[in-house]
Amino acid sequence: MTHVGFVPDGYVREIKEIGNGIEINSDSMVTTINQWFQEQSQKTPDRIAISFGEQELSYFQLNAISDDLAHRLLADRVGPESRVGICLKRSPDLVSGILGILKAGAAYVPLDPEHPVERLENMVHDAGIETIICDEVTRSYFNDSESKWNLISISDAENSSGHSEGSLLPVNVSSDNAAYVIYTSGSTGQPKGCVVTHGNVVRLFQSTEALFGFNQTDVWTLFHSFAFDFSVWEIWGALLYGGRLAVVPYEVSRSPDEFLDLLIREEVTVLNQTPSAFRHLIEAENSRPEQADSLRLRYVIFGGEGLDPRSLRGWVRRHGVE
Repeated sequence: MTHVGFVPDGYVREIKEIGNGIEINSDSMVTTINQWFQEQSQKTPDRIAISFGEQELSYFQLNAISDDLAHRLLADRVGPESRVGICLKRSPDLVSGILGILKAGAAYVPLDPEHPVERLENMVHDAGIETIICDEVTRSYFNDSESKWNLISISDAENSSGHSEGSLLPVNVSSDNAAYVIYTSGSTGQPKGCVVTHGNVVRLFQSTEALFGFNQTDVWTLFHSFAFDFSVWEIWGALLYGGRLAVVPYEVSRSPDEFLDLLIREEVTVLNQTPSAFRHLIEAENSRPEQADSLRLRYVIFGGEGLDPRSLRGWVRRHGVE
């Protein structure tokens, strides 16, 4: 049986409002995203954390790679309340990059390489970013300003920090520290950065645990741009509970037929969608009704837009939904 849920529009606002409405008891619960992930990785080190086509990373590997980046950032004097830009295409490197920034105590600022370079540079200036995680392609976006920004190639940062395996990260981060800064679309004017703390995100998941019961058998997709706040729910919904995050290539996210193939192939159990994206997925499934029973979805969770329940009638009749 598939369950349908809905996250109200204005998702960053919801994270902050839910996160500010529940008290964290630091004696009995984790208070930061990376602390929660660290504990989970110790419980399930050999489970697959991320899949991307044929590429896979276990929790142990993801933990080690992100540690390397965190040590590199600390060596460059990045720390709590620093803003670190990350400009990478969707891949395991993107997720390990985000985690490494958090482990260094800094807040990550998503710089989606699909966005215009001018918009990216405006965000970098506005957020006060001095360090940007990039790759050989996205590095060229900022080449004209290398003297102002410290550009770190994600491939160079891996296994180059020189720290001993298992060495502790000397970072003191609390629930009140910023975890990320996501910018609005700017459709009504200049894009504005919204700061979300570790406590906001931790409380969001703690407050919904009883409702969803996410666990290590779940498979999630990273379908949305990491510059869209829905991605926070996707990434940590998988990784804080020992599940697997299937990273969706940008091109596949724009092809409902290919995305349907991915959902079946990866045996995805938790799908997060805007209503408009899901309508396209329904159309793809309607053209291939014989594959409807191949889906393994346990939850479909909507957000980002208003949902008209009438648009789901045919899909609900086909699959049966609570």
